[in-house]
Amino acid sequence: MSQLAIGPHTVQPPVVLAPMAGITNAPFRTLCREFSGGRGLFVSEMITTRALVERNEKTMQLVHFDASEKPRSIQLYGVDPATVGKAVRMIAEEDLADHIDLNFGCPVPKVTRKGGGSALPYKRNLLRSILREAVAGAGDLPVTMKMRKGIDDDHLTYLDAGRIAVEEGVTAVALHGRTAAQHYAGTADWDAIARLKDAVPEIPVLGNGDIWSAEDAVRMMRRTGCDGVVVGRGCLGRPWLFGDLVAAFDGRGESGYARPTLREVADVMVRHAGLLGEWLGDEARGVIDFRKHVAWYTKGFSVGSQLRQRLSVAASLAELRELLDQLDLEQSWPAGADGPRGRTHGRNRVVLPDGWLKDPYDCASVTADAELETSGG
Repeated sequence: MSQLAIGPHTVQPPVVLAPMAGITNAPFRTLCREFSGGRGLFVSEMITTRALVERNEKTMQLVHFDASEKPRSIQLYGVDPATVGKAVRMIAEEDLADHIDLNFGCPVPKVTRKGGGSALPYKRNLLRSILREAVAGAGDLPVTMKMRKGIDDDHLTYLDAGRIAVEEGVTAVALHGRTAAQHYAGTADWDAIARLKDAVPEIPVLGNGDIWSAEDAVRMMRRTGCDGVVVGRGCLGRPWLFGDLVAAFDGRGESGYARPTLREVADVMVRHAGLLGEWLGDEARGVIDFRKHVAWYTKGFSVGSQLRQRLSVAASLAELRELLDQLDLEQSWPAGADGPRGRTHGRNRVVLPDGWLKDPYDCASVTADAELETSGG
């Protein structure tokens, strides 16, 4: 349980930051790496292959890595095999990253309605074509993939997709134990992760879903036999969770876990907003982008509705710091703050292209214009 091999890269502890749109940009990855002591694997936001090939300005910023990021990990989204192949070759030839992850797990309608994300593995031949192009174009770079169980309980795809991944030379697979229809509702099916591990013993399997604490990560690995974990919503407003994960896998247990006071949390909030401003080249833009993190960082603390609202509209670092200083900063880490956070809703119906479910092998309805034009989810 101490290390994970992703091609030539050793990931120790076997912990991966899940790509999250608008969250796992360079500043947030920096914070997570700092708390982990540089240990683990930290993946970029979702990069659209079409936007990368066309060198979209926003996309090119998203694929910029700090010099301290090793290995550099990019997640790609694509529907057209040819475009995916071009994007992967561009990454390899221009040395843009050290590892490529392919997104087959995104459940949002603007992605699934074009046949992408968690909708795509239903089309087995299309999945195979994309993986083949990606692996061929990557050269020595390892290619991994992240997926969900399937579209819904009547259209499960993860076991077939896992076998296709092995056959096409994918280095590792990650499974979120929910269907696209579940979105983020209910409980992740860890038993499905165990079944996938049994089905594809040739390559590492990573588990994802309902990892809210370091103990959850260890428990998932023991229960499922998976080779590593992917942490998403559990680290929202808690980049120090990666320090806890290092402590857990090093055998130090709770004695090594962060239980920050509100003062310590406030300092991280200001640093996070500052890093965003540096990355965006504008302090005000950085603070505005940070606003969505306020509720996650302050969850469980006594803040007050009026002050919480003012924090969520702060327009400068000085204003953010001034508002935070009005709080009782000596508050200790609140009970229950380690629990679920982020989105918890589900969907009754997955938005799919017309006729998508008629034939799991026919992919004639998927064309190059199904590629999204912008990155970041």
